[in-house]
Amino acid sequence: MTPHAMAWQTQSLLLDYPDPNLLDRLPLLREVTRVLPGPVGAPLSGFLDHLEHTPLPDVAADYVATFDHRKRGSLYLTYYTYGDTRKRGMALLRFTHAYRAAGLHLAEGELPDHLAVVLEFAAITDPDAGSRLLGEHRAGLELLRLGLRDGGSAWAPVLDSVSATLPPLRGRDHDAIARLIAQGPPEEEVGLDPFAPPEYMPRGGAR
Repeated sequence: MTPHAMAWQTQSLLLDYPDPNLLDRLPLLREVTRVLPGPVGAPLSGFLDHLEHTPLPDVAADYVATFDHRKRGSLYLTYYTYGDTRKRGMALLRFTHAYRAAGLHLAEGELPDHLAVVLEFAAITDPDAGSRLLGEHRAGLELLRLGLRDGGSAWAPVLDSVSATLPPLRGRDHDAIARLIAQGPPEEEVGLDPFAPPEYMPRGGAR
């Protein structure tokens, strides 16, 4: 397994709902982070420290508060670009078709754009297709990363690690992020507060 694949598998596990099985895997995940490149492994190591020192019920409650109750914390990648509009259905089909082409069929009711699902697909089924799907939603991933960082979330380092496995943001990515920050996903109504603080408005090509 390549370093990127190992990173994506680890990130996938850490972005899924935390349960006792995750705690059982901590020693193995710790070993994986030690062999990953610094920008990818170091943030994951920090998050593992958090898991080891925080009671599981508290981690689970924080997960729900972070990812289920905050729009800027959505783990569903198509939400950032398409909101809950009909266009999102077509975007979800793109994920589904990519999975089926690689021989993967999701469980009934499981949405294909959940970040943990996409990362696992990239790690163990089709790295090229998985990387392409992540790249197509680079702006949404960056907005999620900024939202978690702004909120002081324990999961922010995991998104830092995901970002470190992807190509640097390009000009059009910054343009898309700027639009999302200013307007929010398509279902947001005119006049609502910006999706993120003004200081996170992208400038130039720096990440």
